[in-house]
Amino acid sequence: MQFITDSLYWISTGLMVPVVVLLIILFLRSLLLIGGFFGRYASYKKVRRSLDDAFLGLTSDSIEALVDRLPKKTDALVVVAVREIIAKRESRAAVGKVIANFEVASDKELGVSRTLSKMGPMLGLMGTLIPMGPALVGLSTGDISSMAYNMQVAFATTVVGLFTAAVGHLTLQVRQRWALQDLSDLEYLSDLIEEGRK
Repeated sequence: MQFITDSLYWISTGLMVPVVVLLIILFLRSLLLIGGFFGRYASYKKVRRSLDDAFLGLTSDSIEALVDRLPKKTDALVVVAVREIIAKRESRAAVGKVIANFEVASDKELGVSRTLSKMGPMLGLMGTLIPMGPALVGLSTGDISSMAYNMQVAFATTVVGLFTAAVGHLTLQVRQRWALQDLSDLEYLSDLIEEGRK
C-alpha cells in the first residue's frame, strides 16, 4: 500500500511542471485571443450593419440584387456563405450543404474559446492541489519557507487558470451570439429561395 501511495505522490508531483507550462501557454493564448477579439468585434459590427441593410426589405424576387449589396472587401464567413447560397440557389441540397458548412466553420472558430474556458479551471485546480501536498509536509516539519513557496505556486496557478477561463467564456458567449445571428440570416435567405420556387 505504501508503494502505491508513494507512486501516486510522485506521479502527481511530476505533473507539476507540465501543468505550469500548459497554464503559461493558455495564458499567452488568452492574451492573443483578447487582442484578436477586439479587432474581430470592430470588423463584425461593420459587416453586421452592411448585412442588416442588405437584408432589409429582401424578398424572394430581389435575391439576385443582394449580391451587389453585400460588403465587398471582407472574408467574413457569413458573407462568403450568402454568396455561395445565391450562386447555388437552384439546388436545395447545395444550399443546405452551404449552411451546414457554415455551422461547422463557425463551431471551429469557437474552438479556442471553448478550450480556454474548459482547460483553464482544470489546469488551475491541478496546479492548486499538486503543491498542497508539499506545503502540508513543510507545515508538519516546521519548514515555513517551503510551505509559503508551495502555497504561492498554488494560488498563482488558480488565478491564471481562472483568468484564462474567464477570457474563454466571455469570448465564447459573444461569438456564439454572432454565429446564431449569422445562421438565422442564412436560414432566412434559404427560406426566401424556397418561397421563390413555389
